[in-house]
Amino acid sequence: MKKYAYNEITYRQYVFFLYKTQIGIGVLTLPRTVSEAAGTDGWIPILVGWAFVLLASWLIISVLKRHPQDTLYDLLPRYFGKWVGGLFNILWMLYGALGAAVILYATVNIMRMWIMPQTSPFWMVILLSIPLYTIGRNGLRVLGRFAEFVYFFTLWMYPLLLFSLPDSRLLHLLPVFKDGWTPFLVAFQTMMPSYLGFEMAFLLYPFLQEKQKALRGVVTASTMTMLLYLFIFLLCTTYFGPEALKTYVWPTLNLMKAIELVFVERFEIFFLSFYYIIVSMTIMPYLYLAVFGSSQLMGKQDHSRHLLVLLALIVLFFAVHPVNYEQSERWTKMFGRAGIGFAFVFPALLFAYVTVSDKMRGRKLS
Repeated sequence: MKKYAYNEITYRQYVFFLYKTQIGIGVLTLPRTVSEAAGTDGWIPILVGWAFVLLASWLIISVLKRHPQDTLYDLLPRYFGKWVGGLFNILWMLYGALGAAVILYATVNIMRMWIMPQTSPFWMVILLSIPLYTIGRNGLRVLGRFAEFVYFFTLWMYPLLLFSLPDSRLLHLLPVFKDGWTPFLVAFQTMMPSYLGFEMAFLLYPFLQEKQKALRGVVTASTMTMLLYLFIFLLCTTYFGPEALKTYVWPTLNLMKAIELVFVERFEIFFLSFYYIIVSMTIMPYLYLAVFGSSQLMGKQDHSRHLLVLLALIVLFFAVHPVNYEQSERWTKMFGRAGIGFAFVFPALLFAYVTVSDKMRGRKLS
């Protein structure tokens, strides 16, 4: 009998869930951060980073398909025992809570700087938390449907960047390999946090109806993310030029600002108004990662109270210690470094451990 039969998601919801989790704050800053490290060759780390995501995804799915009904929170105690596995579970819960808080605080700071500078950030955190709770209190099936809705509802947004093409110059992409390989290593470290989100496969796998398509789904979602990053980087570089690009904090928004339509004067504000819908689909998966684990730890089926408590703690922390833009940047970098450990290093170590452990127990891959 399927353990999560009443909360299953379709293959399409699975792909959109992973894709929308990856597209968060990074899509606004990535052209600058990559350009600072690799200049006009920034497209190369984007491709190399995608290859590493595929490798990590393969490791994750290879581990999970040995126990198709287990999430990460079931798997870790199974292999590491109650206490060590429980400790790993708590670390994953903290990782999810940290990710949700960091992305929410960063969103508030972006909204204040571009749209509502006079609005209290505290009230903004509360207002933005209401839809997060309203949707997130439901099960994974509802989140999958919401991911599907967000994808189709916001599909029109990024193609509008093509309005900048008449003023773009392909010569801004030259020369290639002008500084050797060293900048790629720096850019690679900068690039990897923007791909975070695919590690949600650890959580989604037992809920997926067609598990034989799990790896294909992660590859599809990450490829869509890579193509979007490549598209935005090339547009920003050819429009602004490699040196001017480094001076913009959120070059994607500045590119939107360059768009002039007859019926909309400041298009970037119009874009940001819809952008919260996109970024909420990055925050909710991390919230769910945290509260699903905590509810399982306490033997509860309903995670809604845990979600309410977690959001209340995030709001309370902001009330006591308001996070400004500079702090938000530092926290985002801290979460990015943690994410590299959880999404790339951890799957490799877990795969090695599980492979050796199963071999010693004489268990064959199912």
